[in-house]
Amino acid sequence: MISARLCTRVAAVRPMMQPLMQQPIFAVRSFQTTPQVMDESLEQASKFIGAGCATVGVAGSGAGIGTVFGSLVEGYARNPSLKTQLFSYCVLGFALSEAMGLFCLMIAFLILF
Repeated sequence: MISARLCTRVAAVRPMMQPLMQQPIFAVRSFQTTPQVMDESLEQASKFIGAGCATVGVAGSGAGIGTVFGSLVEGYARNPSLKTQLFSYCVLGFALSEAMGLFCLMIAFLILF
């Protein structure tokens, strides 16, 4: 194999053009597993999945509001004289439930942007 290499023209010219060993012996290799475009699209997909998971709380807020007003109707049907007190509790429950839904929506938008 050595004699065949010495006979080729490239082997004879190479020592004059450049040294055989260009890199040091202990060269550090870096492997890039995915291209930059794949990293960006994976990050964007992760944002969409996270925002979708964060908006699940909005559905819980809707269920909570329905439960609050359903309980208002039921309480008013049982005792109509407590209308003002039941309505004030209902408004408080609506506000708290709606606030939780808005917080979930805010977190979803923070994840996206």
